[in-house]
Amino acid sequence: MMTITLLDGGMGQELIHRAGDRPTPLWSTQVMMAHPGLVEQVHNDYFAAGAQIATTNTYAIHRDRLIPEGLDHLFADLHTAALAEALAARKAHGQGRIAGSIGPLAGSYRPELHPKPETAVPLYREIVQILAPQVDLILFESVASLMHAETALAGAQAAGKPVWLSVTLDDADGSRLRSGEAVVDLLPILKAGGAAAVLANCSIPEAMPAGLAAFAKGDLPFGAYANGFTKISEGFLADRPTVDALSARTDLGPAVYADHVMGWIEQGATIVGGCCEVGPAHIAEIARRLRDKGLLA
Repeated sequence: MMTITLLDGGMGQELIHRAGDRPTPLWSTQVMMAHPGLVEQVHNDYFAAGAQIATTNTYAIHRDRLIPEGLDHLFADLHTAALAEALAARKAHGQGRIAGSIGPLAGSYRPELHPKPETAVPLYREIVQILAPQVDLILFESVASLMHAETALAGAQAAGKPVWLSVTLDDADGSRLRSGEAVVDLLPILKAGGAAAVLANCSIPEAMPAGLAAFAKGDLPFGAYANGFTKISEGFLADRPTVDALSARTDLGPAVYADHVMGWIEQGATIVGGCCEVGPAHIAEIARRLRDKGLLA
């Protein structure tokens, strides 16, 4: 019988909501600095809800985010702090895996800003070298173009851990990446780069089926974890945006979101979870349904 791996939900937005602080361009990194221990609490709640993997709060810890704030000297320390909170939550829970998250260089949903390989590969490699010794897998998130995928996988060549690559899809046409390139064209890049799984994230749930159909043409385990935003606004595509430029949907409660997830599983997805604006209650509902069907790994 097929079994499903259940990821956690979104970290950054969950931190913003719990902290109640005004959002900054540093997003979840700022919250982690201002509220030590809050990241661990979120990890704890996802494990309690049924998640099997804790995704580290390292998505946005990039030098290009820290340098404008004069915080580049904290680059390694911030990664270490995020790892420590994830590891503490797993220890308290008694089981689970840790995924080392790496978000896009330059900005999310902006493939035109992504650095060329000669710049990007060393930057990704630097983060991989920090994360790999303490995580179970490396998770590249919100990959928005074919070049982004190639450079991420090249940067992880020496990781010594499985590498999962997750792409963000065009919300209007899930068969395409945010760059406009066809998702199916990702398949040979995944094979050449040694990816262990392919996912889609931080796109609306309705875009996922088309992306999953493309993944199914390959031979890797695949899955999805969607966001709960109404859309990626023009304001968020500006330089150094803050998340208050985005609006959460009001029609995507736990039951509705779980309906989408169960549809992805019918398509063959074996790794599912949630992204921004998908919280512990959503993960708990997915876990309940998976248990009822005997599908939880």
